[in-house]
Amino acid sequence: MEKIEVGQILSLSYEEGDEQDYEVLGSIKIEEYEYIAVGLLEDVEKESEEEMDIYFLRIEEDGEFYDIETEEEFEKVSAAFEEVLR
Repeated sequence: MEKIEVGQILSLSYEEGDEQDYEVLGSIKIEEYEYIAVGLLEDVEKESEEEMDIYFLRIEEDGEFYDIETEEEFEKVSAAFEEVLR
């Protein structure tokens, strides 16, 4: 699997056929998984004072990105990124 770098642009496709561009804001390894924090590219490029939505994705061994599935996992990842991205 290729290393995901901060600042890298990812184009993610969805089941409906939609595609969206995201910028990688950070990455972190927690237990056996690697997670990335991403923001919509158009929001990142605005550079405004408004808060933007940040999404967390889990990277599986096959290199695919997956949404976080449980509230417990989300809380753990959110807290870890909060410490790293301060």
